[in-house]
Amino acid sequence: MRIVQVANFYGPSSSGLRTAVNAVGEGYVRAGHERVLIVPGGRYGCVRSAAHGLRMTLPGMPVGRGYRLMIAPGVLRRLLERLAPDSVEVSDKSSLVHAGTWARARGVRAVLFSHERLDAILSPKLPRWVPLRRTADTYNRRLLTAFDAVVAASAFSCAEFARISAPVLHQVPLGVDLEMFSPSAAGPAAGRDDHGIRLVYVGRLWREKYPQLPVETLRVLRRRGIAARLDVLGEGPERAGLERRAAGLPVRFHGHVAGRRAVAAMTARADVALAPCPVEAFGLSVLEALACGTPVVTADRGGAAELLAPDAGFAAPPSAPETADAVLAVLDRPERLRRAAARARAEQFPWSRTVARMLAVHAGPTASSALPRAV
Repeated sequence: MRIVQVANFYGPSSSGLRTAVNAVGEGYVRAGHERVLIVPGGRYGCVRSAAHGLRMTLPGMPVGRGYRLMIAPGVLRRLLERLAPDSVEVSDKSSLVHAGTWARARGVRAVLFSHERLDAILSPKLPRWVPLRRTADTYNRRLLTAFDAVVAASAFSCAEFARISAPVLHQVPLGVDLEMFSPSAAGPAAGRDDHGIRLVYVGRLWREKYPQLPVETLRVLRRRGIAARLDVLGEGPERAGLERRAAGLPVRFHGHVAGRRAVAAMTARADVALAPCPVEAFGLSVLEALACGTPVVTADRGGAAELLAPDAGFAAPPSAPETADAVLAVLDRPERLRRAAARARAEQFPWSRTVARMLAVHAGPTASSALPRAV
């Protein structure tokens, strides 16, 4: 099967989407399928490798935050014609819907991989009087006419399609690299030091990610007399404000950490990882922390909370005092128990399972094959 993956907003800092698209695509190659990835770049490009398949870049317009956007539908459609895929996987439900429409019109399987929940990401950006749920439902009903199947990674992400009774909805959780993200990633220097509790936040420093909450949680803990420090791994427009907010607190801003092994090492050395975003579609950084044996405190809404398990973390309302309470509740568990529980939970999410379920979705019927045959 030749599977073409098409993704916008695929860049060096798009860690979650990029990680998911790459891991799933490389799984297709290992399973013996032909994988082609089409993403925006600064210029035309084409690179083939045995492990990754064929990667093609089309010129994309910079749209801020390090992202680019393919804005020439005709160019993409002509490329798809030449590639003659068996299935097209689209990782953008706004600017690349036309790729699904193209596929369905030609009897090619069209799969939408929904990486975000529309009403959740728009809610903080629009006035309260906007009928957000009705608007999202209307848009999603139109999406269903462009794709043979919709994939979302969590029950939270699936909910916007489930409430309009989408007949082609598949919940396929993402996975984690259990070798790279493991307790051993911490290395020999992982023992406790004199700085007390080690907190870590891994994520983009965008307002909708609630990056101020880890800083304020640390402030609450320090006021309670708890020795703690915070490592912030990520970059974004909120960084300058966060640095001002963190003045006088033991917070270290590492910026964007390009090496994933370095991310794994710092995560594995932490006592608790904080994932405060209440609209997380899945929570890949949560799963990576669990794989490192690091328990997690998440928001009590969104997809990330679904990844927790007994003794592996807590979900709390997104406020500093309640997040601090949850951190202390995690630390009340014996360290060996909570780290073992975190790792055991992550081991339920190998990428191989995600790939197998995605291949089953791609093998489904197309719109044309589902039509009744004339007799």
